[in-house]
Amino acid sequence: MNRPPLPRGTAYAVLAALAAVVILVSTAIFVGVGGHGQSPAARPHEAHGTAAPAASGEWVGSWSTAPSGAEPNTRRGYPGLSIRNVVHNGVSGTAARIQLSNLYGAQPLPVTHASLALASANGSPAAVPGSMRRLSFGGQPTATIPPGQTLLSDPVQLAVTAGADLLVTTYSPTPSGPVTYQNQSRQTSYVAHGDQAEDTRGAGYTTKFQAWRYLTAVDVWSQEARGAVVAFGDSITVGYNSTPGANHRWPDFLAARLRSEPGAPRYSVLNEGISGNRVLLSNAGPAPANNASGLERFDRDVLSRAGVRVVVMALGVNDILRTPQQKDPERIVAGLRKLVERAHARGLRVVGATLTPFGGHKGAVDLQEVTRQRVNETIRSGRVFDAVVDFDRALRDPVDPEALLPAYDSGDHLHPNDAGYRVMADAIDIEALKGEAVTAL
Repeated sequence: MNRPPLPRGTAYAVLAALAAVVILVSTAIFVGVGGHGQSPAARPHEAHGTAAPAASGEWVGSWSTAPSGAEPNTRRGYPGLSIRNVVHNGVSGTAARIQLSNLYGAQPLPVTHASLALASANGSPAAVPGSMRRLSFGGQPTATIPPGQTLLSDPVQLAVTAGADLLVTTYSPTPSGPVTYQNQSRQTSYVAHGDQAEDTRGAGYTTKFQAWRYLTAVDVWSQEARGAVVAFGDSITVGYNSTPGANHRWPDFLAARLRSEPGAPRYSVLNEGISGNRVLLSNAGPAPANNASGLERFDRDVLSRAGVRVVVMALGVNDILRTPQQKDPERIVAGLRKLVERAHARGLRVVGATLTPFGGHKGAVDLQEVTRQRVNETIRSGRVFDAVVDFDRALRDPVDPEALLPAYDSGDHLHPNDAGYRVMADAIDIEALKGEAVTAL
């Protein structure tokens, strides 16, 4: 019998209470720290030299984001401030670790204090009592991230629950910048003055912002999850125009399906979207370019993630819409095929999405629709991806197939609303996420 869902606040309170109980009884054991002789700041995200629980399980990406560029007006970074990123956890487990990035920094980033905790309520800067953990890096409580590099923390014992929010806080006392960030989080995070990395009450976190700074991944040691799906896309994957703080992006709805549907593979879903992203071109500017193209960032944002098994690829709309506009559908398809080849070389299965309608969007012209339709024809032919999800068919207006159905339109005739994002997730055949990569297409 179907039962009505608990009110959101009540459900989260129950979840947080259960998490607190699990924290008290969890007895995860670690086998120690190794480093392969590398500086902790120079270790890649997929390094295996960090502490790992002795119990059976595996590291699985539980949350991640793609750094979109250097945050404007942050040449000095955020010296003397604690940055508390709020992220939605996708996998239950007994330990966790994080990745920080100074990809767009022009100078070393000192991290003198970092912590991880469970949020006491959805979107709150306060922590569940007993869940605050100080993070270390290569066995040290502080670390420095060189420009252009990432930093993987040592694991901490912490019972985390799928569907709960996590608090990841960093403090740096000295100037360093520009700040590496994801500018379209659709999630409120917080800033406090001084070193308040282990403050549990959250009272000092009075400044709010909607971005993720420095933080690019959270991995969980899990006995439940069997891997991760990477959602690789643009602003539609980011969830642009979805309700902030509600976790109503299409990857969020897909994650909920994979956690609950009978027969679904128990995968987490990692959102590696960047607003305005293209298959072929990065933004102009010095390296590393803001908004790196799909071809340029694929290794960083997909192949480096922990436990990846499948990629759902939804790119190409911005190649058509953004200047310089790509008019040749074969060039877009060729770029998609290159991405598939790189995924297959790592044994990853790729589910590709048709390009969604944009009729009526500001500046869209008829010739662009012709390009979109031709790209979609090739995708539907089965000669590009291992499997296809038809986002175009799911979202389009039957009366006007070049446009979004009004019930799914957020208002700009390009980005879906919450209902549209749910429909996109529902359009994915769960069976398409299973199986092996097709070696020849």
